[in-house]
Amino acid sequence: MVSRRHRRRPWHRTRAYRLARTALLVVVLVSVVRCGGDGRPAEPPAAGDRTSDRADGRGAGREGADSPPAPPPRPLPRSRPTTLRVPSLGVDAPVIPLRLDRNRELETPPVDRPKLVGWYQGGPTPGEPGTAIAVGHRDTRTGPAVFAGLAQVRRGRRIEVARADGRTAVYSVDRVKVYDKAGFPDKEVYGPTGRPELRVLTCGGLFSRRTGYTSNVVVFAHLTATR
Repeated sequence: MVSRRHRRRPWHRTRAYRLARTALLVVVLVSVVRCGGDGRPAEPPAAGDRTSDRADGRGAGREGADSPPAPPPRPLPRSRPTTLRVPSLGVDAPVIPLRLDRNRELETPPVDRPKLVGWYQGGPTPGEPGTAIAVGHRDTRTGPAVFAGLAQVRRGRRIEVARADGRTAVYSVDRVKVYDKAGFPDKEVYGPTGRPELRVLTCGGLFSRRTGYTSNVVVFAHLTATR
């Protein structure tokens, strides 16, 4: 089930899984994304694992290859996200918090505001230790939505999340995976991590008017800078 106001458009199905955030354990309900309008959605973009792409499409060069790796950034304190940007995709979207409803399922961004990104506020905020979760629609009955091209983001590309405290958490994409909903790997996507990470989810695969999309697109990223 989904929240009452979105009962006609099921979008997430959730299963409980424990996620470590700092010294506390918080319960994150695993999201299986279902989006789309009543009509045929826009043509799906190419999808798949992009791990063979070079970071930001640029080679480091001989001098860069000999340089020692930069130390990881210091994690940020808690502060809610306000804007999520994926410069390579032209995404610059406001972020709204998402709660769990009475059935312990994640609510969804409103389908009549397809350019919004939702953040699960029961988990870490961007820049904090642990795995922050962002979700958005791929399309609605009116056309493409905020994450229509998410499957096309390449390894090494930046995802920037502005926060209410004026700081920005900058992530680098590690990989992009497309998972069938019937075999969604809860632990791989939502399992505890020893560093600040980000997962960005939308729907993917084939579309059916009866059942919606068959798969989920998941972007894995880790914190590489703060400012």
